Amino acid sequence: MGLEGDEPAAAGPQTRRGRRPKPAPDAGADLATRRADAATQARGVRPPKRWMPRIVVLCTLAGITVVLPLTGNVSPGNGTFVAGAQAAEANMPATVDAVTRFAVVTTPPRAITAAAGAATPDEIAASRNDMRNPLPGCDPSVRPTGTNGQLDLADLCTLWDGHFQLRADAASALAELNLAFHAKFGRDLCLVDAYRDLARQKVYKATKGEIAATPGKSNHGWGLAIDMCSIETTGAPKKWMDDNGAVYGWANPNWALRGGSGATEPWHWEYTRAVLADGEHYTS
Repeated sequence: MGLEGDEPAAAGPQTRRGRRPKPAPDAGADLATRRADAATQARGVRPPKRWMPRIVVLCTLAGITVVLPLTGNVSPGNGTFVAGAQAAEANMPATVDAVTRFAVVTTPPRAITAAAGAATPDEIAASRNDMRNPLPGCDPSVRPTGTNGQLDLADLCTLWDGHFQLRADAASALAELNLAFHAKFGRDLCLVDAYRDLARQKVYKATKGEIAATPGKSNHGWGLAIDMCSIETTGAPKKWMDDNGAVYGWANPNWALRGGSGATEPWHWEYTRAVLADGEHYTS
């Protein structure tokens, strides 16, 4: 028996076999949604699935981002779709416009010309010619003014040794021959004489006698002859020169060969192409 004023404790919900009672519905749930679902079930109709709208949205996005690009169609952003080829034609330039839009630059890069100033077209052409010429700066078309032994030295070309000179066409041909000789023997062709002015021709005649040409009649005086070192007149170098010299227009003339009309001079070679036209041509 309890004391006066005590109230009996409220009995908790009855459970079976110690099971926990089901939790009360969340007070924050949407009451209207639950009522609508209950009414639908009472009519025998299953309530709509709430994930259906999400599936529709996802399918729509997939169609826009995957299907349309694969089919070549694009959206211009105004709610319509344009065929891929039409869109490309509408936005891309014509082939001719694309090719001719940019001008071709033929001047050297600014970094190259900044220090020395811009190169002129003539300078660029001369540079390219030097790259192809075995003797840079030598123009084979130039013919020197003056007479035998008295040629204008400015019209002659200096050879690879920086000392001897020849007429331009003879010098260029000999430079080509020298490149081939160097490739074979690993060194330049050795020379002891080339262009010989009139004064030196007179000295040579006075010291060499009959072996020397009459002053003013030597092809050295026309810049069309050379004298080689003795190492080039025997063995492998001589054979190579005999076999290949004519390819470049150079030869040991017949009169200088053993049994020729002049003294035997295996060291004396002439640019025969020009000698026949402009030099002193001596028969064998």
